[in-house]
Amino acid sequence: MLPKRGLCRLASAVSETILLQFRTWNYCPAVRSGPCENPAIGVGLRCWRTIAVIFAGLIFACPRQGSAQMPWSSTVEPPGDPWLVSAAPTRLDTAFPDEPAQDGWQVLPEGLMYRSYLAGEKEPRFQFVPLVEKDRGLIWEAALGGRAGILRYGNTDAVHPQGWQFDIEGAVLARVDPEEESDLEAADFRAGFLSTWRSGPDAFKAGYYHLSSHVGDEFLIKNPGFNRLNYVRDALIAGWTHDWTPDFQIYGEVAYAFNAEDGALPWEFQYGLQYSPIAPTGWDGAPFGGINIHTREDFDWETGVNVVAGWLWRGATSNHIFRVGLQFYHGPSIQYSFVDQKETLIGGGLWFDY
Repeated sequence: MLPKRGLCRLASAVSETILLQFRTWNYCPAVRSGPCENPAIGVGLRCWRTIAVIFAGLIFACPRQGSAQMPWSSTVEPPGDPWLVSAAPTRLDTAFPDEPAQDGWQVLPEGLMYRSYLAGEKEPRFQFVPLVEKDRGLIWEAALGGRAGILRYGNTDAVHPQGWQFDIEGAVLARVDPEEESDLEAADFRAGFLSTWRSGPDAFKAGYYHLSSHVGDEFLIKNPGFNRLNYVRDALIAGWTHDWTPDFQIYGEVAYAFNAEDGALPWEFQYGLQYSPIAPTGWDGAPFGGINIHTREDFDWETGVNVVAGWLWRGATSNHIFRVGLQFYHGPSIQYSFVDQKETLIGGGLWFDY
């Protein structure tokens, strides 16, 4: 039987945000005075309603504060920063070292100060996600990449690192069409480096990334009239993540492309929230959920919304995360080669995060 405590905390953290988004999006952006009749947005609203009802049901099933049956109540106070104590479940005491670690220089350290967003659709990671696009059918969104630390000044804790760290990142973010002989339709190539910091519940990043988009040969052969673009972004990026509780994060970032070609424009913003248990999960795993909002000047400031939810397993010493879950996306195309297209995607798959 699945542990109830994680579901209850996930429901409490996410449901109010979902309901707020539903109220906000219950009207078309262009026609604020009337209900939305755009079919694509209608699909999104139906998905939001369904998710909100599920989370609301979980909340009513959860024990209230003060109940003797609360499964995560504990008097154990893990050592470390005092901000971690108030919402810490019993199992968290195993995730903290017995003694404070000493700061120092490390080459190729374990762990990351600033982690990828769970619902970020262009993050460097491993993933395989079959999705259905409402106007065309099945597609596969795959990613092959990751991020690694090169140099750190801070503690030696891979699970709760504190201090400063220099990271490199890279990924190939590809789309395959399984209904057309598994043709490679398009791929975005991303590479960059980041200077990251973490102190208590706050993490920061600043750096550079390059992204270039490429269309598959088979796609061009079958679509001779397609207007191929050499979409390129060379951008400076800065971001902030705050642990509202040990398991619940909010974040935001901004990027400015000093070199933008063929449909790319300078500014983009990304922000969202996520629930991700901080403690090692063991074999049982734990629920996760995230909402990522991505606004790009490329699309005249239109916004893409990506929602993920499911089950994850977190390593006890590596802090790596393996996830299985569902995904819903609505907005500008995830593949930047199709800079003039919008899409609504729903499906599920696998993710591995460093």
